[in-house]
Order: sequence, then C-alpha cells, then structure tokens
Amino acid sequence: MSGVTLSNITKKYGESQVIHGIDLEIKDGEFCVFVGPSGCGKSTLLRMVAGLEDTTGGAISIGTRDVTREDPARRGVAMVFQTYALYPHMTVQENMGFGLRMNGHPKHEIAQKVAEASRILKLDDYLKRKPAALSGGQRQRVSIGRAIVRGPEVFLFDEPLSNLDAELRVEMRVEIARLHKEIGATMIYVTHDQVEAMTLADKIVVLRGGVIEQVGAPMDLYRNPDNKFVAGFIGSPAMNFLSAVVKDGLVDVPGLETSVDLPVTLPAEGTAVEIGLRPEHLTLDPKGTTHRIEMTESLGGVSYAYLKGASGEKIVVEERGEIRSTEGDTVGLILDAASARLFDAASETRIR
Repeated sequence: MSGVTLSNITKKYGESQVIHGIDLEIKDGEFCVFVGPSGCGKSTLLRMVAGLEDTTGGAISIGTRDVTREDPARRGVAMVFQTYALYPHMTVQENMGFGLRMNGHPKHEIAQKVAEASRILKLDDYLKRKPAALSGGQRQRVSIGRAIVRGPEVFLFDEPLSNLDAELRVEMRVEIARLHKEIGATMIYVTHDQVEAMTLADKIVVLRGGVIEQVGAPMDLYRNPDNKFVAGFIGSPAMNFLSAVVKDGLVDVPGLETSVDLPVTLPAEGTAVEIGLRPEHLTLDPKGTTHRIEMTESLGGVSYAYLKGASGEKIVVEERGEIRSTEGDTVGLILDAASARLFDAASETRIR
C-alpha cells in the first residue's frame, strides 16, 4: 500500500480554474474524506488522482512514483463510483473477476482473489446471482469487491452511498469502515454527507471553491474550526452564529441582551464579531424572553428546538432528558462560554 501526495495541483477547463494550487499529504493506510458544497472541486480532485481528469499543473505521487501523467490503468488505484456499473448478464462472481480476466490473469488466481474479496464483503451466498437479484447495498458491495480483487495501492470512492436508502447507508458505512480496518489500504472518499465524513475519516479535507479551507481529524475540525465556513459546514445540525460587537472588554450580543466574557484575545473596541455555538452548547432558559420556539423535532433520546430571535436570527438548541420545550413558548438562551468560538465578522476567520 502507498500514500498519496498532491503538490500545487491546479485544474483548468479553458479559462475557468476550478482547482487552485492544492497541497495535501495522505499517509499510507489513511482514510481521507473530501467534503464541501456542490461545485467545490472534491470529485474533480478525486478524478485527477484516478487519472480520469488531466492535471493542469502540479504533481501527483502515489508512494514514491510520480503518476501525474501516468495512464489510469497503471496508477495502482481502483475507483468505486456512485453508480454500481455492473454487467447485468454476468453473475456476481463474473462481475468481480471481469477486470482480471480481461487483463489475462490465470483462472486459479482470479478464483482465489474473488473468493477472498467475497469473504471480506460477506458475498459468498450471492456469487451465482445476477445484479437484478441483489439489493442496492449488495450491488455496491459487489462494486467494492471488484475493486478489491485488483489489489490496488489506493481505493477511491466517489459518493458511493448516495443512491442507497437511509438504512442501507448505515449498513454500508459500517461495511466500509470494517473493510478499511481489515485490509489497511489507503482510501480517499468523496461525500457531501456529514455523518459519513465524521464516522469514516481519519482525516477530513474541507474544500470550497477549489481551495482547501482546513485539514484535520473529524473532532479537531468539529471543536476547532479555523473559520466560519468550516464551523458551519462540519456538524449536523450546523453551528449557530450570533452577531455581536466587542464592547468594554467583553463580547456584547444584542440578540441575547447580554455581554459574554470569552477566553480569547479580543480585537479592538467596536469590532464586529460573531459567536459560534453548537446546539449542545446552548440551554433554554424558561424565564427568558429573547427567543420564540417555532418548532421542535424529537428524535427519541434527543430533540431539537428551533428558535427565532427578535432580530430574526435562527437558533437550534439540543435538548436531552424528559423535559422538552413547547412550540410557541418564549424563552431565553444560556450559553456555554467555554465552548463558544469567536469569528471576525468581516474576514470570517477564527479569533483565538
């Protein structure tokens, strides 16, 4: 297995540049997830690693090899797509071994590799079936099995679970996590799903507009975002933001009718800032009058209250336990200052 290094990678389509000088190191055996909004360049970057898109500038290395201009078939990568792309007239066993057969591998070697992949993915009972007789999750496992039999140095996943229903997505997340632990391969995974990114990744790369905003372990990004974009993108429900201003050495929050003492080095008096708070770092104050509960959402052991303030700001508060809020109530907010994150309102960068 091998790691992947991207050095000053750029991509242009004519005069339009979509990837802007990306530098990134993915270690051998690491599970790296690319996340970001639609059009941020995450799938384009993955396809450049695969060799399915030309690289306009910079270099891509897999292990010690420069593969920037290498043919896709010679890069030592295997890609799993959003669509399963299985041959409908072939059995599971034939689909998984097709690539090896086309490359002239001996029958006994193909049988051995298919058997090993089917064991890992628990497909032994389905080898004689055709794709039409499989569920969506089983088809995606066959697609992953086809990648495994090739013995690649790097696995590439392009939103592989987006066509599955909610229950199958959970099942396949577990399968992919288990697969990574069992074979220890380097994996690069593209998704827009927060839960997939947070549960699967060793390292998350947050992209916006073809630029890396931040790289780090899932909980590092969740707890210590570098800017407002990362803070708002990582986590579901998203972080709440309250407009404020620096006043008398404190952060004055008009929406809360209070000032907050935050453990950070504050900018100059009068600077416009924003306080970021996760839903779990806010508590409802039934004696307060600053916000109205517009809707509640119960998920069993946890519920969310959706609030609207006098100035129009919308806030989500997590509630646990038996006592839950009621729609239409007027409440206040108690915030956990130690967990708050402060951002400059103009630049959206983190104030530490």
